[in-house]
Amino acid sequence: MRIADVIRRKGADVFTVSPETTVAELVAELDSRRIGALVVSVDGGETVSGIVSERDVVRHLHVDGAAVLQRPVADIMTEKVETCVPEDEIESLARRMTDLRVRHLPVVVDGRLKAIVSIGDVVKNRLDELQDERDQLVGYVQS
Repeated sequence: MRIADVIRRKGADVFTVSPETTVAELVAELDSRRIGALVVSVDGGETVSGIVSERDVVRHLHVDGAAVLQRPVADIMTEKVETCVPEDEIESLARRMTDLRVRHLPVVVDGRLKAIVSIGDVVKNRLDELQDERDQLVGYVQS
């Protein structure tokens, strides 16, 4: 199964934030959307300038204290963003995410942001596959 299959199931909505957004505004957005990361984009979501996650906020809170909340997201975002493409296999992506210790990967096609995949999406997909296999085996045994 490929990333394109995951996107078809979950949808391609991607929420972005501008680099000038304050960390306090970022935290409010993460909370209101109940998500763990936002893509940072200078052009409203066409391209990926960075990514910022709850983990980034916590690390900077530890180092800089509450003052970080007034700083722009550009100060704490990860600029070197790992991405994937719809054709990537889910199994290889799961391994890559684990090895890189990242939980979110933007899906990019021809330099343009198309979706985002989380480790939760990958795990859910795998659980669905296992359930389908189980149901088929049970049906086979019972027939």
